[in-house]
Formats: sequence, C-alpha cells, structure tokens
Amino acid sequence: MTSGRPRRPAARPQLQRGLRIALLLAPALTVVVVLFLGGLGQAVAQSLGYQPFLPARPLGLDAYRALWADPAVRASVGLTLRIGLLSTVLAAVLGVAAALLVRSLGRTRPAFAALLQVSLPVPHIVAALCMVLLLGQSGLLSRLAHAAGLTGAPSEFPPLTQDAFGWGIIASYVWKEAPFVAVVVLAVLSSGVADLEDAARALGAGAWQRLGHVVLPAVAPAVGAASVLVFAFTVGSYEVPFLLGRPFPTTLPVVAYQQFRDPDLTARPLAMAISVLTAVLVGLCALAYLALTERLRKVTR
Repeated sequence: MTSGRPRRPAARPQLQRGLRIALLLAPALTVVVVLFLGGLGQAVAQSLGYQPFLPARPLGLDAYRALWADPAVRASVGLTLRIGLLSTVLAAVLGVAAALLVRSLGRTRPAFAALLQVSLPVPHIVAALCMVLLLGQSGLLSRLAHAAGLTGAPSEFPPLTQDAFGWGIIASYVWKEAPFVAVVVLAVLSSGVADLEDAARALGAGAWQRLGHVVLPAVAPAVGAASVLVFAFTVGSYEVPFLLGRPFPTTLPVVAYQQFRDPDLTARPLAMAISVLTAVLVGLCALAYLALTERLRKVTR
C-alpha cells in the first residue's frame, strides 16, 4: 500500500550537475573576470582621476567633462558613428543579397557558399593591408586606371585610403563583415523558410511578394543581431582605422590610444574616459544583440 505523502524531487543530481557546469566554466570565467572586468574597473578608476603614480588628487568627472571640449574627440565621434553605421548597413545589404543569390543557385551552391566563408578567418589587419594594396594611390586600382588612360599618373587617382571620409576603412569592414552576415542569413534560410515560400506560392503570391512578406521578415531578426555585432566591432576596432585612416580626424579607439601614449601623464584620465565611453557603446550593442537573439528564439519556436 502506497503512502499518500507526495515524494520530494531529488535535488542532489541537479546540484551535482550545476556544480559540474560551474567547474567546467570556471577557467573561462576567471579569465573574463580578471582580465576584462579588472581592466574595465581600472579604466573607470583612472578616468575618475585615480593615478597612484602621481600626487594625490580628488576624484571626479573632469575627464568626462573635458571629452567634448577636446577637438580630437569631437571630430572622432562623428567619424566613428559614420564609419560604423555605413559599414553595418552596407554589410547587411550585401550579405542578404549574397545569401539570396547563393540560395538561388543549383549545383554550384555549395561552392559559392564555401567561397563566402573564405574571408571569415582572415585577420582584420590583413584585410586592411589588402585595402592599401588595392585602393591606395599606388595600389592596383590606381595603376589600372593609369594604364587605361583614365588618369595621367597613379598619384592622380582619388585617395580612398587615409582619406577624411573613411572610404578605405568602410571598404575593409564591408569586405570582412558582409560574408559573416551572409552566412548567418543562409543558416536561417535553410530552417524552414522554403516551406513558407511554397505555401505563399500556392496561395498566389508572386516572387516579390514572397520576398517582402515571407523571406525578409523571416531573416530580419538574424540580420538585426548580426548587424549589432558588426556595429559593435566597427565602433570598437583599432587596427583598421589606425592603418587606413588619417591621424586627424580618427576614430575613438585611435584617439584613446593617442592620448594614452601622451608623455604628459595628466592626459591619461581623458584616454581612459574615451575607452570607457567606447566600452559603454559596445556594451549597449551587446545588450541589443541579446534582445534580438531572444526575439529570434521566440519567433522560431
């Protein structure tokens, strides 16, 4: 005869499983906490005026107040946002177009899908050097234009690197990030979107109607999440604008590095304030990414 008292769930296996997961994640979490959070905490402290190697001074927000007063920072904010937004939009548009093109191919689809992934493992510093060799005034395009009689000399080719607008930086980011967006979109397109298109086709929807009402809404959350990652990287990247941009104006990470290397140590709080500002922008992008991925998870249920 069984007892009427309810049985308690066994909590010990769940506790052991949680402890095992925590132990497995401990090395990676230790690196993140010590290196990232420790460095970020030190940057915040120094941006507030904490400098143990100099005479004691009161902590405050003087460095943050001085941000907008610095002409280099004012010029870099607009340049950084312009490069980040244009690179993200172009990478998203070209990535979606490339994914749709690859999906429409027949037997050559696997080869072109693999071709999209060729640039993914290439470091950004290598991509920047490739853009110098391609777009510079002594690069391949300038020499081809001179050989075709379009310019009198290679030096007459329009400057696309070390230019004020940042075309070379944008080209480098788009060349690297558009395939990333395309790979993400291809993964979404292979997860049941074709069935929805078949249903729309059976109901009489044309090609453009299926694209606008079925395909694009299905890939929009993934494109948004990928675009957030691209924007966060372009805003916080240092090596590409350092190699392809001008000394002035330049992007926020490069300005922070220039201020950090200033022999005058009183400029260190300003450098750290710029770094903290950049970290906050990237952190907001990360939060937006998490929100978009959560929405994507709910949509695909």
